[in-house]
Amino acid sequence: MTPIATFSLVARDPQTGDLGIAVASKFLAVGAVVPWLEAGVGAVATQSYANPRFGPQGLALMKAEAGMEEILATFRRTDPGLHTRQFGMVNAKGESLSFTGNECHGWAGGKSGENFAAQGNILSGPEVIDALVDTFAALDLPFPERLCAALLAADRAGGDRRGRQSASLTVVGAGKGYGGMDRWIDLRVDDHPDPCLELGRLLEIHRLLFDKPRDPEPLGREDIAWLQRHLARLGHYAGAATGEWDGATEKALRALVEIENLEERYAGGPYLDAVALRYLRGKLGE
Repeated sequence: MTPIATFSLVARDPQTGDLGIAVASKFLAVGAVVPWLEAGVGAVATQSYANPRFGPQGLALMKAEAGMEEILATFRRTDPGLHTRQFGMVNAKGESLSFTGNECHGWAGGKSGENFAAQGNILSGPEVIDALVDTFAALDLPFPERLCAALLAADRAGGDRRGRQSASLTVVGAGKGYGGMDRWIDLRVDDHPDPCLELGRLLEIHRLLFDKPRDPEPLGREDIAWLQRHLARLGHYAGAATGEWDGATEKALRALVEIENLEERYAGGPYLDAVALRYLRGKLGE
């Protein structure tokens, strides 16, 4: 079995209770194997000669109020290959554990503390885990962005010593996802020359398409005229670029919003939030 040479960060956001896992590897589609999460319960990253059963088994034990050492003891009792495994866990209380078996390929190790567990194997050295932990602790960013930035910092500190291939970011929070699902960020880069950087780009797109704007300001005449010109160029609008808002402009904008999947950012009328407007200006030009 091919070892999953990986560095991962399992974490809990103490402000929201959200749980997340960021992981990268010289392994195809690492996000299909390593991360396991359940909102309000915990998160498990299983890697090296990964035992995928540790994910559902660990979450079930957390749900039954088992502590970290109790879960480790269960894994030790039920898995004769534990010496080849590596995993990190955080529960909904912020309790954590990082485990590295003594037959994981070097460099291998990890760190854990309140609300986080960081681990990696076949790394360039311990500085990778240091960068993962220190960056996550230092940055004042929203939880998903902190996870993503920490992963990129660890990669730039040396990362997987075999190279780069895939990365993933998964975040869960009760009812925060599409259609009320708990899994609200689930991004994967399965095969890419710079997967950690690409993961950050995907997170920006996710924010653009799924974040809801707060109290957008009405568009000014110049912005409305700019929209009308481009809506006409795209064949959605037949009127003149007067800068005056009307029903034909709104209908045309709705058509463009549907094409660009920006429905979460447009509620009707001359109100288009700054993020969506900036995106459209970048795409359509002046």
